Amino acid sequence: MQSVAADLAALLADVVPRLARITAFIAGGVFVANVAVAFGLVRYVAGVAGWLTRPANLPDEVGTAILTTAASTTAGYATLAEYREAGLLDDRATLVAVVMNTFFGFVQHVFTYYVPVLIPILGVTTGAVYVGARAGIALLITVTGVVAGGLLLSESNVDRSALDDVDATGPEDDDRTDRERVRDAAEKSWGTLRRIVPRLAVVYTLVIWLVTTYDVAALTDVAEPITSVLGLPGEAVPVIAVFTLDTTAGAATLAGTEAGTFTARTAVASLLIGSILSFAVSTFRRSIPFQYGIWGASFGTKVIVVNTALKLAFISATVALLLAPVW
Repeated sequence: MQSVAADLAALLADVVPRLARITAFIAGGVFVANVAVAFGLVRYVAGVAGWLTRPANLPDEVGTAILTTAASTTAGYATLAEYREAGLLDDRATLVAVVMNTFFGFVQHVFTYYVPVLIPILGVTTGAVYVGARAGIALLITVTGVVAGGLLLSESNVDRSALDDVDATGPEDDDRTDRERVRDAAEKSWGTLRRIVPRLAVVYTLVIWLVTTYDVAALTDVAEPITSVLGLPGEAVPVIAVFTLDTTAGAATLAGTEAGTFTARTAVASLLIGSILSFAVSTFRRSIPFQYGIWGASFGTKVIVVNTALKLAFISATVALLLAPVW
């Protein structure tokens, strides 16, 4: 009994801080977005985003959510979820918007992780090539979303009448006081939190229990035959294995190898292979809890499958390009 209680306490100690952090991001991001709508600011931001959404046959307001992702992935996704639940977007249109989110979700990590952390570890040359490769992959996925929207979406996938309430709340049409607008935004944000956070708590608890109970690291055993076939140095195996579980530690492992072991191309290819294998781990640790929390299990699974398939395809193509013998 004591052992079970100790395990439960350890599990909660891991889950509660994660849940608190993601809840704070959701609360802050959704509240800011709702305040922007309440004060009519969404119309001005949406105009800037129109160049992205119009070729994809999406309303300009969806571009606001996409651009918001550059500041907060959680806020951007939560806003898209609101649009979907309001009936503005059907499932196909929402998936296109999610794909278009990719590059803007990457942008925030450039300033919070890649530049201050990863480039100093890898060195300027290897670090810049790696970050450039990841940026190019993210941008191509976003462009794929724009093209897919242009080809697959029409007016039948978007109910623009759902924007009536947003259009009616411009500064000249809204006689609410500033305090009333902020209070209404807070009430809407609270409704979003009540819907998402309980689901998020259940999924996070389950996922963390699975990760701590079973040996996820065993998944990296597939790395060795891959590196052998691709002609990477033997030192790539531990780099890939560690990078699979922790990107910072994997980068440090690569940086600790003897000078001349890796070229910039083989180093970046090794890290990208590690990122491919890490999808299995990150799906359990982050994607499932996050996406299920935002969308629910059914649509969340679709988002995970589409995101993962596109990332695997473009990362694999990039690895093939880096290791092409014509270089």
